[in-house]
Amino acid sequence: MGTRPLLNRRLEGLGTTIFAEMSALATATGSINLGQGFPDTDGPAEIARAAADAVLTGRGNQYPPGPGIPELRTAIAEHQQRFHGLGYDPDTEVLVTAGATEAIAAALLALLEPGDEVIALEPFYDSYAACIAMAGARRVPLTLRAPSFRPDLDELRALITPRTRLILLNTPHNPTGTVLTPEELAAVAALAVEHDLLVVADEVYEHLVFEGAHHPIAALPGMRERTVSISSAGKTFSFTGWKVGWVTASAPLVAAVRTAKQYLTYVSAGPFQYAVAQALRLPDEYFAGFRADLRRKRDLLADGLAAAGFRVFRPEGTYFITTDITPLGEKDGMEFCRALPARCGVVAIPNVVFYDDAEAGRSLVRFAFCKQDAVLQEAVERLGRL
Repeated sequence: MGTRPLLNRRLEGLGTTIFAEMSALATATGSINLGQGFPDTDGPAEIARAAADAVLTGRGNQYPPGPGIPELRTAIAEHQQRFHGLGYDPDTEVLVTAGATEAIAAALLALLEPGDEVIALEPFYDSYAACIAMAGARRVPLTLRAPSFRPDLDELRALITPRTRLILLNTPHNPTGTVLTPEELAAVAALAVEHDLLVVADEVYEHLVFEGAHHPIAALPGMRERTVSISSAGKTFSFTGWKVGWVTASAPLVAAVRTAKQYLTYVSAGPFQYAVAQALRLPDEYFAGFRADLRRKRDLLADGLAAAGFRVFRPEGTYFITTDITPLGEKDGMEFCRALPARCGVVAIPNVVFYDDAEAGRSLVRFAFCKQDAVLQEAVERLGRL
């Protein structure tokens, strides 16, 4: 086999994800898994029935159209208009993907070339680093620092170079829970227009905002033609295993992303696409109730973590709470998380895996609260033993 490594050097250091490691640890120790961000209850029963009916009546069991079924593309366009006032042509400006994960990969592979630079909010979701690496580009972190986790807009301006191609935004932001304000988004948009940059906006938590509101950057002046907006059904409807995501953007941007996407999965999740089309048309009461329920779960876990001695950064959105373990006399989040199942039967994620600047994330630990109340209460009780 020679001396050359088997793994492409661009993917060096991107082996087994922390989520796989911690989920295996949860299984092995019988611990409560507050690591990976998936709900422990399914979404609306009528949407599950819609998927089952699609399978049984033969809708979507064979290859769906490459861009996604027309019913879902129309529903996505209606959703963007209904919630954000954004108008998109379902035939040319909407693309259905295998979850937001594929949408991010396809967008970055399509829009980047080797040597390009991508500015991304740090800590960043782990697939960002991998997709930027696969495209041969270089990630440039804009670090969100505790306790506020707000972007330093002067630092953002200083990071832009002639090689900068794209700004990768995630709002609401995983793992910090930060929701970018209209003023922050306007500043990012102004820099994108001034330097002729593209923006890829990961908005999968758009309906999980507890303080303030989600504002899409695509709605700002000069941004529609340079923004790829990405979202998915998994987080909003609690069907993360269906892997139905989407891209909305101008027709030239969608055509570029579709070119890469068709050689990744080509198509996926045929019957589930019909069900998600129905889900996107659920009444406002569903979205409001879902958000209120998660806000309550956030507060339940945040209060319990504070009582257990953690420093808690209460998130404005998402599924996740970031904490600092320093008040517990701990310094290393990775060591803490690996020992936590044996200590009290709970699994969490060390935030350091989301950072290039390891020191900025060393003492931070993330907990997911998208679980049943009884599970969260049991976790709080166990964490209290610390």
